[in-house]
Amino acid sequence: MTLEEVQRWTDSRPNLAHALGIEITAVAPDALEGRMPVDGRTHQPMGLLHGGASVALAETLGSIAATLRVDRAKQACVGLEINANHLKGVREGWVRGRATPVHVGRSTQVWEIRITHEETGALVCISRITMAVIDLPGAAGKAA
Repeated sequence: MTLEEVQRWTDSRPNLAHALGIEITAVAPDALEGRMPVDGRTHQPMGLLHGGASVALAETLGSIAATLRVDRAKQACVGLEINANHLKGVREGWVRGRATPVHVGRSTQVWEIRITHEETGALVCISRITMAVIDLPGAAGKAA
């Protein structure tokens, strides 16, 4: 899918990514990139980027990236596990995430997501998500 196709697909209905201001910015065969504002929507009470917002960005990117690797008419990707190490606090601006595959198998995928501060390039969070690839009900007889 092209960047524009992915943006239309992900913008087709309200979701958490919309609420947090997450934008998909690049689609490549080996990566998916996006960014998220660091503002009142994504702050914790002390005015820093909320760790949960970083995890939401990571899961959004990892889930979309995994889904782009399967036939969406026949399969879906669902999260099994996600972890995150929060390395640096951010108070304002934007953070960028880049999801890259660690393992793309028939029944599971593992993606690494590195989140950096857009202005300084500092590593803010590193996350890994494991996705299960499941067959959709009734998909066995569908044409490719």
